[in-house]
Amino acid sequence: MPIHVNLDQLLKERHMKAKDLALAIDITEANLSILKSGKAKAIRFTTLEAICQALNCQPGDIIKYIP
Repeated sequence: MPIHVNLDQLLKERHMKAKDLALAIDITEANLSILKSGKAKAIRFTTLEAICQALNCQPGDIIKYIP
């Protein structure tokens, strides 16, 4: 799939654990893991917005299109 999720990199840059992000954006660690692994088929804009707020980033920092 040409869509790549860079959440692991952003978490490392911000010295944050996935568990803390999941708690901050109110989703399960399992769902965050699916998103981080790139296996998610979709993401809600509300979830994307919450991630951007928690990590102080833009959607393009999280999701990249690489053909």
